[in-house]
Amino acid sequence: MAIVRWDPSREINSLQQQVNQVFSTFFDAPATGSARWIPSVDLVERDDAFVLVADLPGVAPDDVSIEVERDVLTLSGRREIRHEAQKGGYVRAERAAGAFRRQLTLPEGVDADQIEAHFEQGVLEVRIPKPEAVKPRKVAIQVGAGAPDAIEASSEQREPEPATA
Repeated sequence: MAIVRWDPSREINSLQQQVNQVFSTFFDAPATGSARWIPSVDLVERDDAFVLVADLPGVAPDDVSIEVERDVLTLSGRREIRHEAQKGGYVRAERAAGAFRRQLTLPEGVDADQIEAHFEQGVLEVRIPKPEAVKPRKVAIQVGAGAPDAIEASSEQREPEPATA
């Protein structure tokens, strides 16, 4: 076992770090309204559409923007929180305010003109219709003069010809 000499300055430094940590939690916290706010969003897949539901309490519908560019849906806006000015005393403010922006990559082929949005009681619902499935297209093969216009495959099976010996 090693013997360690007691150093009072080390104890004081440790105590000083702990006090600094306690004070930094109270005084270095972001000022009221400057905390970054990111609204909660759910994305649900239904048979015919994707539905995006965003909680936007305290946000006016005019302060929300939905844009689609190159298969990316962008939900953005701003929430303002107003506090009454008080003289003396303490005010506790935990609600964040400010601008927000959420982006969602859409599946290829979504028709942006068919996207619908509904806002009610602080909840935004965006309905994004699913794109139609890409269907295979039959391509006709042109053959030389006097032949049929196209060669088509048949699913009928021919019986093998008997072998001659």
